[in-house]
Amino acid sequence: MKALVYGGPGSRVWTDVPDPQLSGPDDAIVRVDAVTICGTDLHILKGDVPSVERGRVLGHEAVGTVLEVGQGVGGFTPGDRVLMSCVTACGRCSYCRQQRFGQCLGGGGWILGHLVDGTQAEKVRIPFAERSMYKLPASISAEQAVMLADILPTSYEVGVLNGRVRPGATVVIVGAGPIGLAAITTSRLYSPLRVIAVDPADERRKAALTAGADEVLSPDDDVVARVRELTDGLGADAALEAVGIPATFELCARLIRPGGHLANIGVHGAPVTLHLEELWDKDVTITTGLVDTSSTPTLLAMLSQGRLELPPLVTHRFGLDEIQDAYDVFADPATSGALKVVLFGPEALH
Repeated sequence: MKALVYGGPGSRVWTDVPDPQLSGPDDAIVRVDAVTICGTDLHILKGDVPSVERGRVLGHEAVGTVLEVGQGVGGFTPGDRVLMSCVTACGRCSYCRQQRFGQCLGGGGWILGHLVDGTQAEKVRIPFAERSMYKLPASISAEQAVMLADILPTSYEVGVLNGRVRPGATVVIVGAGPIGLAAITTSRLYSPLRVIAVDPADERRKAALTAGADEVLSPDDDVVARVRELTDGLGADAALEAVGIPATFELCARLIRPGGHLANIGVHGAPVTLHLEELWDKDVTITTGLVDTSSTPTLLAMLSQGRLELPPLVTHRFGLDEIQDAYDVFADPATSGALKVVLFGPEALH
């Protein structure tokens, strides 16, 4: 089969690799019908994730059709249309018992496209399949569903829930890329008083307004002054960092009010300065996290019942064999205007 293989920092190749095989009773083999590219994949290609070995098939979010299941997999049969979660769960360890699947100690967590071969391929092996796949109702398209493999639960769990977004809150989301836009949408589930998005790109600020932001700002604006103006000088109740660079984290730290919550969602590849000399007496809570995907069943149910409206995330569509072009587009949003790209397998195109 064909797959996108990591060749070390700066190197990726669409090439022939062996078909995946069942290696245990909890595995499933799934044909990839739709897959997307994540900002984390770009971090891997920059060399920011040294635990990814050369030769690894990239990708950790996809929708597909079950081809084969191990004898220990219940509830799924060949032909089922499924969402493959970006996080796998053994279901047995102490963290899985707390539904903190991202911290799985039993061989799960974020392993697809990281520690085992991932989803940017014609087929993929899903470990712990019974606890790491979700059947899709016919009412949800592949393009909609693939947004729930990572982006929606990440923004919701690591951003909105960790940030303690609540009714009447002022929420500032720094970064209006895919994760930031999804955070705007999922924060609206809690009826905040206002949602403010900050991004340097005019197109992304426009997308933030479409996704439900009440106001958008550029980093060139005096963001801190404007937020304090809107909050009687207090600052944001919740500041969600959705980029992963020092400047955006430090902006969030300046925006947060005493007693507020700073939720870091972004993947950081460089050290960040934490100004405790300014924060030590402000009773702020700073959270980090890897998505657990414990919210995925709820988000799927809400989407299927029309209670959750996805923001306009997908800007470009490709065939799976055009993945090199898709990476070029996704990696250069300033030129391409890309938010999310979705690639479809040949069966899904017909």
